[in-house]
Amino acid sequence: MHFIDKIEEYLCAGCLVVMTILVSANVFSRYVLHMSFSFSEEITTNLFVLLSMMGTAIAAKRRSHLGLSILTDAVGPRLRKCLVAGGFAIATLFSLALFIYGVQMVMSQYRLGQVTASMQWPEWIFGTFVPFGAFFITLRFAQAAWEEWKTPANAQTENAPNEKEVEAV
Repeated sequence: MHFIDKIEEYLCAGCLVVMTILVSANVFSRYVLHMSFSFSEEITTNLFVLLSMMGTAIAAKRRSHLGLSILTDAVGPRLRKCLVAGGFAIATLFSLALFIYGVQMVMSQYRLGQVTASMQWPEWIFGTFVPFGAFFITLRFAQAAWEEWKTPANAQTENAPNEKEVEAV
């Protein structure tokens, strides 16, 4: 179960390793061998898409997304709980839409037989990174929404200031 909990981190690490090797090899090839690997930019760009999607899922899992807390700081614990859970629910719906439209995009790429520019690989192979990443984002935002919803309203959250911090200000 530990692997499943950390799958996004492992995928991000793998993407970073492959991207670093490809870019370093291409730089070496350009400056020392005076030739370029045409495929490295294509693979690196597509891995960056996967890396971004997995990074978003990690941030959702850790509840580390940037947010404006001016409204949630000004309301009571019950309304704060509803607003935060509602925000996670909206993010879940958005990422679910991204997943659905990503699947439709991949099906369209497959149906049209689109290929990548330099490697001439089927475009749908790299296109699957979008719904794959959106699946994890949806899962992690749904988990965050559920956890927020089932947490008692009067429980302290990580980001909410405690009474001593408020009195010190």
